[in-house]
Amino acid sequence: MRSTMRGRSPMEQNLESPRGGSGPGRIKPADRNQITRYPVPFSRVVSLFAPHKASIVVVMVLITLSSAISLAQPFLVRGVIDDALPQQNVPLLVGLTVSMVAIAAVTSILGVLQTWRATVMGQRVMHSLRTKLFKHMQKQSLGFFTRTRGGDVQSRLINDIAGMQSVVTTTATGIASNVTTAVGTAIAMVALSPALSLLSLIVLPPAILLSRKVALLRRDITEERQIEVSALHAQVEESLSVSGARLSKTLGTAPRDAEKFEQRSERLVGLEVRSQLAGRWRMATMSIVFAAIPAAIYLVAGLPVTRDGMTIGTLVAFTGLQAAIFRPIMGLLNVGVQWVSAMAFFSRIFEYLDLTPEVPEPVKPVALDPANARGEVRFENVTFAYAGSEPTLRGIDLILAPGTTTAVVGATGSGKSTLGSLVPRLNDVTEGRVLIDDVDVRDLSSQNLSQLVGVVSQETYLLHTSIRENLLLAKPGASELELWEALSAARVAETVEALPDGLDTVVGARGHRFSGGEQQRIAIARTLLRNPPILVLDEATSALDNSTEAEVQAAIDHLAVGRTTLTIAHRLSTIQNADLVVRLDEGQIVQRGKPQDVLARV
Repeated sequence: MRSTMRGRSPMEQNLESPRGGSGPGRIKPADRNQITRYPVPFSRVVSLFAPHKASIVVVMVLITLSSAISLAQPFLVRGVIDDALPQQNVPLLVGLTVSMVAIAAVTSILGVLQTWRATVMGQRVMHSLRTKLFKHMQKQSLGFFTRTRGGDVQSRLINDIAGMQSVVTTTATGIASNVTTAVGTAIAMVALSPALSLLSLIVLPPAILLSRKVALLRRDITEERQIEVSALHAQVEESLSVSGARLSKTLGTAPRDAEKFEQRSERLVGLEVRSQLAGRWRMATMSIVFAAIPAAIYLVAGLPVTRDGMTIGTLVAFTGLQAAIFRPIMGLLNVGVQWVSAMAFFSRIFEYLDLTPEVPEPVKPVALDPANARGEVRFENVTFAYAGSEPTLRGIDLILAPGTTTAVVGATGSGKSTLGSLVPRLNDVTEGRVLIDDVDVRDLSSQNLSQLVGVVSQETYLLHTSIRENLLLAKPGASELELWEALSAARVAETVEALPDGLDTVVGARGHRFSGGEQQRIAIARTLLRNPPILVLDEATSALDNSTEAEVQAAIDHLAVGRTTLTIAHRLSTIQNADLVVRLDEGQIVQRGKPQDVLARV
């Protein structure tokens, strides 16, 4: 029986738009490997839905009602054809046709309610997981982000949780709906005609298997196409970003990049053509099968052995049911693939949620008021080693007296930056302690510690927003006057004033709107707003030219007044005014003293 929709049968439509939004396909090896590597107990997944028990019950009731009510349609059709029309019974005809419209309206309303409740529930589950995962990732150490590709973190936080939408809002309800619809339709078919139901058991399975093979073929080509599209997007992101464009222009790679892009785009053309043509010969064969199924039903219904008691209304109603049962059966055939895909999503998300932070928050944090802090920093027999590596620091004993500047010098790889990272607790010591005013930094909350310790590093990071918003990160309630005072102290106020939009000037991606020196001074202004009693300056001027360095150094000198400062020095000019200079060699202090004394022996 042919459908009026685009001239295709319901079976053909179902093949191209299967229930639940995910076509039939093979289980992805990556999904199976993920589940094997990090299995997730089903009870843990179920616990996510515990707060939504009422919604689950309502959705299940709506699905059952909708499926049950919709099954009345074929019997109403039979009544119209067999009774109302031949007998010209207008009241019966009106009642039956009104009932048909009413059933369609009721099932539509129930469908909307079901979608609404299921979507709200699914979005709440995703919202809870998304925010929980984001907060948990914030607790991870700097070492974690050094070892992990940023794209992996973003993929789990955005793509995997977004992928769960079909799991928590469509797949589960789709399975329930498919089961109830398939069972109810089968019962109705048997009730209408046991003989024709037997014929369907013979003819329907080959049609379903053929449909599945076509869908598998399309799935494979679609995956290949998605890989190529991803590669194309990656090249666009790499080549047309600020850094990528700069690299392309300075290395002269533009022709090669364009050629590579053209080749990938050409491959995408071929894949698109294959995707559109995939399975067309099989679809042609299936069209014949789809046409043959109702033809066979009509033939059987007309045979002397089966036509007894068979009315035209029964035949029409049965043909409609036989076509409708294809969709839920196809949906149920994909339960295994959907289940593995769903569990792979949960596995990837829970794997990150179960990460133990290398720098954990204290259970009972000690409060240290920045306004009253003396700012003494003390390293007591500190040893530090990165996971799986030899110690980077060994037996460090060092006191940074309040209000003084201590410079740390040494060859590349001697442990200077690692030493500086221990004060703001970007890393935790392996042995020993780091104390601020006699309080172990591990006993301070991360929020409290960020108020006590300000960091200015060589790698300045400005958000792609206005200067104002970048400054307000340090002090959200800062007034206009405070912002300008900080910029003035950082020797960058005149530069900002000269801009047409002033404080509202957008700094650009990673601050590329400004020079390196200007970026550093804006970062220094941001730290000034924070007003921490302790400063860690990690080679803040090492990437600057002499002229720019002098300007930034003046801003740093102003910033360091009255604060305890630890300077990781790259250039000798940055240690001239230090109160104490410490020289590291292979993670150990080999010399300490006044700048002139240390410089004399370098």
